[in-house]
Amino acid sequence: MIRTEVLREVMLENREEVMRHNVIKRNITLDGFDRQVLVGARRAGKSYIIYGKIQELLASGHSWNEMVYVNFEDERLIGMTVDDLNLILEVHGSLGGTRPMLFLDEIQNVEGWERFARRLADSKYTVFITGSNAKMLSVDVAAALGGRYLTREVFPMQFDEYLRANGIDPSDPLLDATTAARGTLMRHFDEYLQFGGFPECATLPVKRDYLISLYQKIFLGDIAARHRVENVFALRILFRKLAESLKQPLSFTRATNIVASTGTKIGKSTVINYLGYASEAYLILPLTNIADSLADRCSNPKYYFIDNGIISLLALDIRTSLLENMVALRLVSEYGSKDAVYFYNHGVEVDFYVPQTETAIQVCYSMNDAEGTFERETGALIKLQSRLACRRNIIVTYEEEGVIERDGVTIEVIPAWKFLLRGAGGAPA
Repeated sequence: MIRTEVLREVMLENREEVMRHNVIKRNITLDGFDRQVLVGARRAGKSYIIYGKIQELLASGHSWNEMVYVNFEDERLIGMTVDDLNLILEVHGSLGGTRPMLFLDEIQNVEGWERFARRLADSKYTVFITGSNAKMLSVDVAAALGGRYLTREVFPMQFDEYLRANGIDPSDPLLDATTAARGTLMRHFDEYLQFGGFPECATLPVKRDYLISLYQKIFLGDIAARHRVENVFALRILFRKLAESLKQPLSFTRATNIVASTGTKIGKSTVINYLGYASEAYLILPLTNIADSLADRCSNPKYYFIDNGIISLLALDIRTSLLENMVALRLVSEYGSKDAVYFYNHGVEVDFYVPQTETAIQVCYSMNDAEGTFERETGALIKLQSRLACRRNIIVTYEEEGVIERDGVTIEVIPAWKFLLRGAGGAPA
């Protein structure tokens, strides 16, 4: 059992932690619903969104007497059980507080937290919860919470957020109107393409060291240590091969053979477990083939990474892969990671398909970088018209732009930076 004086000390120090941060404004707000669960990878910005909400409330006249913030990553709270959680309310009352709004950060560290969250909801508390575990999106958790909470996924910064963090207004109509402005824009785009959008990394002059440290934390902490992985070498090889094979579907059998080809003994069931661990920790995001049957979709997905910076640590000569991963993250952030964004592979290969907007998307670094690229990219989109409803057809490139009319199909060619700011829906982000 956690001692009351320890919890009091943690809660008071957590207040100071919230106030010392200069929060970078994100596109996500916590308005509109009194109980929300934010889930996503470590360092994707969930805590900063919480900090921003608290700072906003304090600036509008609320006080700490009306709020509780607890970070369950604090090592002093290790061993805390669901039976200890009610102490949070007791300690808050002893500090002179009234009925509080609760901000519970990384609560998945407490086994059975769902019961406490449900009781808070039944008592009509305002509650905001974060967690770095995809199991918090599971059917079991949703059933335990009984529809009382709105669940939202948080991803690393989108490009418009990255620009704002670096002092650039992404809505400025003159964003690329001059040579100097375009040079600045493309410098930031190239940084974002290579190093991704983890918020704490966005303004660092040297980003690679931060990414190495973060990857080791996710890799060693959230995957290897948590799941007691014995064959750590095989795990490292698997993630490297995922990064190198990013643009292609990867079956469990092929993944197993790739790892085994390095001389590492590993079974298919172990590889399946490792991929599950990585998905659970939000290191990778699997997208499935919309042309497959429901039974086959989970066995041959494409795997994307939660951030381009992680890919840059694991593979070389991958600018096209980085471009495709960036588009995948933009789509998943816009439409969701569960049964919202697919690829198509059945006689013709198309990188992405979004049923909600009936949009088909190809990604290539340049339409002119190799013989046959134009035919391959446009031809796949044209063939798809007879198989799926396609109201919009897009080819995302590094910097080329235009409109192609071919065989009665209109295809938009959009520079990646512009696509990232507008999304598949066409409107500015």
